[in-house]
Amino acid sequence: MSCGKSENGSRVWRTADALHVDVRGLDPPAPMVAILRMIDGGEVDDVLIAHLDREPVFLYPELDLRGWTHEIILPPCDGGRGTDEVQIRLARLIA
Repeated sequence: MSCGKSENGSRVWRTADALHVDVRGLDPPAPMVAILRMIDGGEVDDVLIAHLDREPVFLYPELDLRGWTHEIILPPCDGGRGTDEVQIRLARLIA
């Protein structure tokens, strides 16, 4: 798999550590809506990695309300150069 993309070009794919969703290129609020639908719809077990164009500051309060944590992670292919992609690791809080 290339950095931040599925092998078949799908916007949703699974790796050993998480479910991934690529919402880059979507106009706001579509990225937030897509992520919340996945979480609310039960598609995500415990971890979702979202690939975005920008930091989703309006998503954070919604995640807090739903019992999810978030952290920005460095894309694995970044190599410290910086990219236009923001990756957020979302994890369900254990009750």
